[in-house]
Amino acid sequence: MARQDKSKREFREGSKRLVGSRIARLIFASNLAGLAILIIGAMVLNEMRASFVVAKKQDLIGQAQVFSNLLAEGATFGQPQPVMDEELARATLADLSLPVSVRGKVYGPDVDLIGDSYFLSDRVIVSALPPIQEPSQLSRWGRSLSEWAVSTFGALVPNRGGDAVRTQTFEEEFAVALDGGEAASQRFNDRGQRIISVSVPVQHVSAVVGVLTLESNDIDDIIRAERAALIPFIGVAVLVALITSALLTLGIARPLRRLSRAADDVRSGSTQQLDLPNITRRRDEIGALASSMEAMTEALFERITSNERFAADVAHELKNPLTSIRSAVETAERVQDNPEAMQKLHKVIAQDVGRLDRLITDISNASRLEAEITRVPTEALNISRFVSDIVSTYEHIGLDEDMPSVAFDDQTMGAGLRVRGREGPLGQVIRNLIDNAISFSPRHGTVSVRIEQGRDGPQTTARVIVEDEGPGIPDDKLEKIFDRFYTDRPKGSAFGKNSGLGLSIVRQIVTTHMGSVSAENRAQGGARFIVELPAT
Repeated sequence: MARQDKSKREFREGSKRLVGSRIARLIFASNLAGLAILIIGAMVLNEMRASFVVAKKQDLIGQAQVFSNLLAEGATFGQPQPVMDEELARATLADLSLPVSVRGKVYGPDVDLIGDSYFLSDRVIVSALPPIQEPSQLSRWGRSLSEWAVSTFGALVPNRGGDAVRTQTFEEEFAVALDGGEAASQRFNDRGQRIISVSVPVQHVSAVVGVLTLESNDIDDIIRAERAALIPFIGVAVLVALITSALLTLGIARPLRRLSRAADDVRSGSTQQLDLPNITRRRDEIGALASSMEAMTEALFERITSNERFAADVAHELKNPLTSIRSAVETAERVQDNPEAMQKLHKVIAQDVGRLDRLITDISNASRLEAEITRVPTEALNISRFVSDIVSTYEHIGLDEDMPSVAFDDQTMGAGLRVRGREGPLGQVIRNLIDNAISFSPRHGTVSVRIEQGRDGPQTTARVIVEDEGPGIPDDKLEKIFDRFYTDRPKGSAFGKNSGLGLSIVRQIVTTHMGSVSAENRAQGGARFIVELPAT
């Protein structure tokens, strides 16, 4: 019982969500709109009615001409004056094989009725009467829908059936036939039935001695039967439209609603990532959207985690020099009478202040870097010319005997490789690598900057290689050197001049440019950094 109640409750909730979904409503409306137009057009049936009326008119005229000739041959005389024998005319009319839905009448020249097939026919149709029963629900629906469609939309479309056969009185129709012409009209008979009436003259030689009128009253029945025959097809069409609408709703609106709820859960903190395997496995735009949202959520949380680690690292790195400064200040209060000790303490404080200044500057630059990367548009850069211009700014250090020199070598043979990137951040990558190489190189050493053309599968790449002649990098630290605040420097390096953010910033910028950066040791000694960027 509880399971049934739960199923009913879930069904009601699903129905409410279905009705409340704007996309679901649009799907149902768009599917049913075209179907409704087809239904209305089929139910109005103006074109069909026009064709029925025209066909019935032609049929009645053909029959009337044949029957008129029979009457002229068997019931008219020309001596001494052309007249119609009423007894023979009634007998001839009674012998005609008229359908049950067709009524024949013969009139004299003065509009007096000579014979009526309804009263002259001696045919008796014997058939078992069907049991008395109410019309079926389908029949009632068909008739109601037909009448509603005609009354509501019939006035919107011209009635071509009315143009095909004029609406006129019997007197007007009789007058045309009495003058020797053929007349056709539509009107209601004495029983309230819509009829198509045709009147032709009955002639002896060229004299009109009477008028034959044929009336058919089955037009409405034929049209109604045609409409009723359309009802099953309309029902199937409606069912198919509803099924396709429901499938589209389940395939589009429901997954989007699940994505919306999952995004709300992430926003409210209920979960830290989207987990929609059933949607991401779809091979359509919704599956691509779900995959993109999952990747975006993961990237956001990775960014948040990275920022948290960065804040913790910043606090740790700032705390070290501050602790050293506080210790030096406290010691200075106790050794005020020792000038040599005071001088050493002042030197320690100055170094720590310099280290703090360096840390704060690099942290500020790193914080602005991300905003700059997303804000500044990319452009096509000639990588050889770009790197050459940056290397030329280091020419002055080669004049100092205590500093290593920086050399540039273009091994692309003038290929003019271009990369898509931002000039400022990419320039910071090259400068950070050169500055790092200079800090590790011996006094008379050489920092080599080289440009090569590479290939990553079908993609042509531009490689920027920076080499130094320093002590190299421990094999177990080749990846760790790209971590933030990593500062494992050899003995004798100047204290406080490196924050450990340079190589971390290099990797961050290169990654945002869809490239890669790696470090390795040279066989002849020293370190080599390789930046590889996709070429355009």
